[in-house]
Amino acid sequence: MNWNQLLSTKRFGQESYHAKRDDDRSEFQRDYDRLIFSAPFRRMQNKTQVFPLPGSVFVHNRLTHSLEVACVGRSLGVNVAHRLKSKKNIDTPYLEEIGSIVSAACLAHDMGNPPFGHSGEKAIATYFSEGNGQHLKAEMTDEEWRDIICFEGNANALRLLTHQFNGRRPGGFVLTYSTLASVVKYPYASIYSDPKKQKFGFFDSEKADFEKIAAELGIPLSPENLNRFARHPLVYLVEAADDICYQIMDIEDAHKLRILTTDETKNLLLGFFNDARKARRMETMEMVTDVNEQIAYLRSSVIGQLIDECSVVFAENEEAIMNGTFNTSLIKKLPQLSAEAYQNCEKTAIKKIYRSQEVLDVELAGYKIILTLLEHLVAAVLSPDKAYSKQLLMRIPEQYETDSPTVYGKVMSVLDYISGMTDIYALDLYRKITGMSIPSL
Repeated sequence: MNWNQLLSTKRFGQESYHAKRDDDRSEFQRDYDRLIFSAPFRRMQNKTQVFPLPGSVFVHNRLTHSLEVACVGRSLGVNVAHRLKSKKNIDTPYLEEIGSIVSAACLAHDMGNPPFGHSGEKAIATYFSEGNGQHLKAEMTDEEWRDIICFEGNANALRLLTHQFNGRRPGGFVLTYSTLASVVKYPYASIYSDPKKQKFGFFDSEKADFEKIAAELGIPLSPENLNRFARHPLVYLVEAADDICYQIMDIEDAHKLRILTTDETKNLLLGFFNDARKARRMETMEMVTDVNEQIAYLRSSVIGQLIDECSVVFAENEEAIMNGTFNTSLIKKLPQLSAEAYQNCEKTAIKKIYRSQEVLDVELAGYKIILTLLEHLVAAVLSPDKAYSKQLLMRIPEQYETDSPTVYGKVMSVLDYISGMTDIYALDLYRKITGMSIPSL
């Protein structure tokens, strides 16, 4: 791969359109602005990140998480561009725009996630693999069936960004090829995903679209697995920004919710620094008496250090990344001290945060809500002439293609609708469908 081809301003869906812009924004900055003002992005403010919403203490939702990831991603991109330009003597017209591309991709990386966090993905998948949706397997190809029994928010993000929904223009969001490719963390179809992880980057419905993007940007098949594509190099920066934010911010949120004590939190964050840096951090931290501000200072210091270290890892491994042979995340190549501190945060999160009662409760509720919505809505699109189906289908916005000629298309229209819901909207519709909430007569 080469940077001149990887950094392209060509827009998906407007390949032959070359109008001159009247403003000074770059095409990649336009991607960022287009995403941040979009309805799907706004809806993430009412989608669970980890902890249930709303609460008496403000914690992260999908929107605030994505904004922070975009901020970290921009810094990573700027650092990497500087290193490539100064140390590698790389000269390409859009090299200095790497920060803008990465920040835009970071904004979009979670836009395909359904309500209720990762439990929403699991609920959708298990409805078809274990629940009442199993009977639809005979109506789909192996590739289509694999898409829905392994439903994946990452793949759904690419669909949301590129699919021409009813009444919308071709190309979906009409983003640049480079931004779209930087969103695809797992550049392969569901049929080629690891059965244990079940992660993949595009549905069968978007396979041709991704192949088109890969061809335009010169992204080859992986030399280690010809059923998969190599990653666009900037995916590693988007992934690192996400890894940094969710791990460190979850620790801070857990402290605010008193799941972790102040001492536990400080020790976890101070673990990233050697003795000299730790002493300086503690000296600065003790200038304020507000405990939350102390934690916030440590958190910002850790994030700053991880940004610098991940930038170095990328620059040092740039050749392998460009050859498609770098097969791990930047976080897993951190210096020993940071790597051990990150692992300690990860272990603590698994033990005390992700298995806490608050998190488990929202996951259980989310499962029930999404399974019920799927049960009713899938039945409605498959039997649209029934009286109850007609009533339900009137609730689904016209942009969703419930009249698709294929069973796969009909099911995907339901998944488009459900995955676009906020937690509150999904709960409200669940209550109406089950008769728990009846409008006043």
